[in-house]
Amino acid sequence: MNRIVKPFNKASFVIRLTLMTLVALSLFGFFTFDYKDLNLLEAVKGTGDTLGTMFLEARAKHFTLAEALKQVVITLGLAFLTTLFGGVIALFLGLLAARNLSSPAVSLLIRSIVAFIRAVPTVLWVLIFAVAAGLGSVAAVIGMTFHSVSYLVKAYSESFEEMEDGVIEAMKASGANWWQIVFQAVLPSSISYLISWTFMRFEINFVVALAMGAAAGAGGIGYDMFMASNYYFDVREIGLITYMILAFAIILEIVARIIKKKLKMNV
Repeated sequence: MNRIVKPFNKASFVIRLTLMTLVALSLFGFFTFDYKDLNLLEAVKGTGDTLGTMFLEARAKHFTLAEALKQVVITLGLAFLTTLFGGVIALFLGLLAARNLSSPAVSLLIRSIVAFIRAVPTVLWVLIFAVAAGLGSVAAVIGMTFHSVSYLVKAYSESFEEMEDGVIEAMKASGANWWQIVFQAVLPSSISYLISWTFMRFEINFVVALAMGAAAGAGGIGYDMFMASNYYFDVREIGLITYMILAFAIILEIVARIIKKKLKMNV
């Protein structure tokens, strides 16, 4: 059996040295940290007991199951709105950001702006807009839409650039204008990628909406989890909410798989 030996180079040496340094620092910090008379074994046991209570004795005390389902629907609504707004805006900007459909200057400008927006966390954008709109669902939707646009512009533009240049050149030679090229060639050939990326962003927005429910007062099941953990200190309620979130996350994943299979069959 022949073994492939990777040649030694400077890049691999730096990577390995960095990883070994991080491991050494982590171990050093673990053994030298001041635990203030905390018994690690007792702490681990206490954590296990808490997790057992949370997930094996899950129940609701401050809300009914119907109310919890309503809050989950609110969270899904926030994710749907931000994905819808972000997708519509990003579709047009993505066409302008694609190098094969736009001028280099316009493409570079849009890509630079959305790269800056993506570099800032979603929660920070929500808090920025909360200064003008106040904490609540409005600021959450605007901030999440802002970040969704930057994410989808990158995804859409790269999908458009996957199209063969020969098709676009042939349509230009036949006298087709920019809009005809977009609607008759670019969008039909990229629709499966666009739907796939949009649904993936919807799943991300669902998770973000949970956090925004607590951080920005946007409501939904995330706010109920915040109240259960920081106000009521009810771990059983947290366990029930966690189960509901996991159930809806699994449903979204199943729907995503079904959509992807149908898209592959239609390609």
